[in-house]
Formats: sequence, structure tokens, C-alpha cells
Amino acid sequence: MTAPVQVAVTGASGYIALHVIAALLGQGYAVRGTLRDMARGKKIRTALSGHTEVTALSFAEADLTADEGWDAALADCQYVMHVASPMPLLEPKNHDDLITPARDGTLRVLGAAVRSGVQRVVMTSSIAAIGYGHGDKSRFTEADWSVVNPKIGAYASSKTVAERAARDFIADLPAEQAMEFVSINPSLVIGPLIDPDGSASIEVVRKLLAREVPGCPNLGFSLVDVRDVAAAHLAAMTSPEASGKRYICDAEFRMLVSIAVQLNQVFGPRGYPVRTRELPNWVVRIVALFDSAVGRIVPELGREKHYDNAAIRQDLNWQPRPLEETITATAESLIALGVVNKK
Repeated sequence: MTAPVQVAVTGASGYIALHVIAALLGQGYAVRGTLRDMARGKKIRTALSGHTEVTALSFAEADLTADEGWDAALADCQYVMHVASPMPLLEPKNHDDLITPARDGTLRVLGAAVRSGVQRVVMTSSIAAIGYGHGDKSRFTEADWSVVNPKIGAYASSKTVAERAARDFIADLPAEQAMEFVSINPSLVIGPLIDPDGSASIEVVRKLLAREVPGCPNLGFSLVDVRDVAAAHLAAMTSPEASGKRYICDAEFRMLVSIAVQLNQVFGPRGYPVRTRELPNWVVRIVALFDSAVGRIVPELGREKHYDNAAIRQDLNWQPRPLEETITATAESLIALGVVNKK
């Protein structure tokens, strides 16, 4: 009997990583997930066991901020899914606190992958590495790169710097060490949680459902389902057309008030009323004078950004599910896992 192909997934406890692991296990791959704290392995295995068979799942200790453990974690792996990257709830005072581990951690993973003879690395990047710092520009393709400066925020800067560093690393490899590389650039990722720890990205739904916001600022987001992001990673892992490319992974743009209205229609009658009133821009600007987190969204008020997903649809035969399904599934999991309770 042929042994299953081994795939390493970095940051195994993360929101996207858990869905990538579930998808890999479901397709018969053996998965080795990296963890900073091995004590989390039991909890992750239990959470995943409700979605898929976990016999072929193992863990290895490795941290993006340290060299130790990466060679062992990636040994005998044909593919690596580099999903791990810090995503904070709050903006750090020093942007390098986010940029440095994202960049250096990526280079550690790639270095170990080369030494282990990995065939292809699929990196989770972001549209944050594409659509920021461009002034009033509103339409983007994979050819665009965010312009790194303090105004775009630490997260967008970290994703841009890390992906550029990865591509420079791959380009500089000697021929005898050549390794394939693909990056997936999702928009704001929502969808059902496997583990209640969740992610900063689902806060847009959680805060509405938990009535932690007084209303809806004039904001919108490009959104994509976490299950579709996982599917994109798997397709990019083996597709001959994908090598060397980056793919925007986005379903569609949706205004915040539209999300709130849908949530209220579905969950309001179940005891989870959602505030759907629109907050005037002047109110948000006044609050921003006292709250730096709110201040960062002021430049985005009333703006729409659209990301072209033609390449991923064509090369990887990728089809995102309807956002209505995604929004509802996100809220259902928040309720089922006890993250949000009735008021």
C-alpha cells in the first residue's frame, strides 16, 4: 500500500489553517501541522475530528520567530502550506512587531523547505498585499502590490513585505535548489469556525451579531468563504498552471449594512437582533478623534475596492459560494460554539 503524500501546514491552530488541514485530510493526504505550543495539539485534533478523520494528522513544534524545529517539521514533506502569519486584533504601536516575524518566519519556512527537498510551497498572503497605498484607485489585479508606508497599517505592510521577501528568495535560488511557489491572496475571510478561538477576520460578523456596535459605518469589504480559501490552497498545491503565480481569492464586495440586514433577518427572530442603522460619516469622524482604531477606518468611508478573480477561476477552476451562505454559516458557527450568546 502506497503511503499518503505528506503535507506540512504552518500555524496549524489558525482559522484558515484548520480548514486547509480538514480539506487535506479529507482528500487522503497526511498532514503535519506546526505549533508554537504542542499542548494545543489535543484540542485541535478534537475540533477537527468533528469534520474529518484525523488518523493521518501529526504535529511538530516550530515558531516563526526561531530557527529551531523547522527542518524536522518539514522533513519528508512533498508540499508545504505556509499559512502562519500574525493577524492582530489591535494595531501594534511598532509596525515592525508584526512585519519582522511575518517576513523572517516566511524565510525560515522557505529555507527549511529547500533543505527538505519540498516540491512546492503555497503561501497564504492577502489582498492587503495588493490594494493598499494606491490613493483613490479602486480596481486591482495580481499585478498590483500595496505601497508600504505607515498609513496602510501594520498588517498590510507585513503581508506585502513577507510575500515580496518570499518571491525574492525563490527567484534567488540556484538552479539545483529550485522550488515551486504559489501565493493565495484572500480578501477578508469569513465562514464557519472549526475552533471557537476564531480569527480577527470574523470580527466583522461577531461584533454585529453580539450587538457590540451601535450601527453600521459607511464601510464595505471584499469577502470570501474560508472553505473556498482552503479549496484554493489545495488546487494551487498541485495545479501545473499555478507555479510561480499569485491568485486573488475573493468572492465579492459587500457593504457592512447589507451584512447587518441579512444577519438581522435570519437571526433576529431567533433572539439575536442586529443593529442595522447606518452611522453618518461625521459621527465616525468624531469618534475617531478619541479612538485610534476608529481613526484608521476613516479614509475607507464610502470607498469600494474591487479585486479581479478571473485568474483563479480560470487556472484553478475555482468557484466561490454565494456570500449569503457564507455570512449565515459564520453566524451559525459563532452561536453553536458559544462565541456569541443571546442578549
